Amino acid sequence: MTLLAVERIKLFTTRSPWWCTLIALVLTIGFGALMAGTSEDNIAPLTIAATQFGYTFGLVVVMVMAALAITTEYRFSTIRATFLAVPNRPSALVAKATVVAVLAVVIGEIAAFGSWGIAGLIKPDVDLAINTAYEWRAVAGVGLVYGISAVVAVAVGVLLRHSAGAIAVLLIWNQLVEPLVQLIPKVGDDIHKWMPFNVANKLITGNPDPTARDIMQGPPPSDAVLGPWPALAAFAAFAVVLFGIALVVANRRDA
Repeated sequence: MTLLAVERIKLFTTRSPWWCTLIALVLTIGFGALMAGTSEDNIAPLTIAATQFGYTFGLVVVMVMAALAITTEYRFSTIRATFLAVPNRPSALVAKATVVAVLAVVIGEIAAFGSWGIAGLIKPDVDLAINTAYEWRAVAGVGLVYGISAVVAVAVGVLLRHSAGAIAVLLIWNQLVEPLVQLIPKVGDDIHKWMPFNVANKLITGNPDPTARDIMQGPPPSDAVLGPWPALAAFAAFAVVLFGIALVVANRRDA
């Protein structure tokens, strides 16, 4: 508990988490308001999925926040003091990842329900009641994806130790590598079905989607072959393996 308290104090006494939280909320909730304001019943009807259109943008900001939480410690050498005070390095890093992941979950839930709520305020005549399992996953599942993604970002930050490098890898991976891998002839689509962030997206957009929505009315549907909850479990397993590798590397090299 002491380690968690220390990491919580370190995280909330720097500016970057506050700015990233604000930007993530403005982006996701702003896109929810935009989708509600521009929706038309005959062309682009407002649905639960449409209110979550901006969740991937908030996801990018949350991963930047998580990567900065560890790379700034290497940049200002405060990680050395942490490792001197806590010789068991994995314990210190697990505590940091736990605190960052919890914050990411909170950001995700506020962003998702905020997007849903502001859409309901803008279009009170549209039925946006959350009733089905799919609708609950599409909204409440955002926090789970944000939390696991934060662990992935911390792991990348531990492995690279440089803010620019870690952020570049996370953005390129999430925004370029996974979408563009589909362009590989013959095997591109098969590889894309198992890419980690595409698999995570299955929880939010996965079947059954009873709305049969157009691709522009919400986050692009995932083509992962797993069901929504097995897909989340697979994404979590990926995060655990990557974080485990980061712990081994951090334990073997100089701080």
